[in-house]
Amino acid sequence: MPAPAADPEATRPAFRRAAELAARSGLAELSMGMTADFEVAVEEGATLIRVGTALFGPRPARRPGSGGAAPAAEPSSQGSGP
Repeated sequence: MPAPAADPEATRPAFRRAAELAARSGLAELSMGMTADFEVAVEEGATLIRVGTALFGPRPARRPGSGGAAPAAEPSSQGSGP
């Protein structure tokens, strides 16, 4: 899919090409477009869109060094009881 762009129209060529490929491949569904460019995606043939930012707002900034990974699991305490 296209890189994010300040102008949603800049995404049109990529969406058009994806729609052409989907049609040629006989795909019934085409998921493309997000909050910033979904109108263009629908105009170019999207049947599914992602609008999470419109519904929930922007994602919180990641803390430096977090890397987005889940925290490590606590070590197991096998064999120890209350």
